[in-house]
Amino acid sequence: MSDSPTPDDTHRAHESAAEVTDFGFRQVPKQAKSTMVRAVFDSVAPKYDIMNDLMSLGVHRLWKRIFVSALDPRPNRSLLDLAGGTGDITFGWLAAGGGPAILSDINAQMLAVGRERALGRGFAAGLSFLTADAEHLPLPNCSHDTVSMAFGLRNCTDKLAVMKEARRVLKPGGRFLVLEFSKVTIRALEPIYDAWSFKVLPRVGRMVAKDADSYQYLAESIRTFPDQETLAAMMADAGLEKVRVRNLSGGIAAIHSGWRL
Repeated sequence: MSDSPTPDDTHRAHESAAEVTDFGFRQVPKQAKSTMVRAVFDSVAPKYDIMNDLMSLGVHRLWKRIFVSALDPRPNRSLLDLAGGTGDITFGWLAAGGGPAILSDINAQMLAVGRERALGRGFAAGLSFLTADAEHLPLPNCSHDTVSMAFGLRNCTDKLAVMKEARRVLKPGGRFLVLEFSKVTIRALEPIYDAWSFKVLPRVGRMVAKDADSYQYLAESIRTFPDQETLAAMMADAGLEKVRVRNLSGGIAAIHSGWRL
């Protein structure tokens, strides 16, 4: 009797591989990831902004300012901010004179923090909120001039589906921009960055947010995220054109952009 795999065995293996995805360094059922990610952000929401400062030593604020500038806010343009969380990008857009904005996130607790911050900063006019999965947006085709996503794509289960949805809701001539942690391009930074991510960050999470596990996941999720070239190719596969990449801080973060033409 042959030990070679049968076509049925091969088919089942492919099905099994297709049914799991990464959750940090772990493989989990695809249908479970969104719930697991939601639990992470439920846990970190109250301390999210403080932890962002600690995670990046404050550099995330500079990255976000650069990102908002790249969005090119204008009064006659609308913004859909996916995985907008506590609102940094949306508020930056509005403060810079951008037009109507939707702050969207799958996590209601993160949006609740964003809503409170919006009221405190006087951003009620021209701002709406949407609790939605970026893979399945309840929005019409060709409805927005700009779609942004900052530090959220790596937490999505089907990243290509998110990019296709972003393209779908963009108007012709509109642009999708992603700010995300990426692959370090300066070799000397790698051991320092690894030590910070896996030794220091979970301890800081334990002390500040009383949650080391969530920050361990966040560090792992960065390492499993596609590198600059891979993500650029995925954006092209999603139908976006003139894809560009801009590295920040030696590739620790990067801005990817693509147009719907």
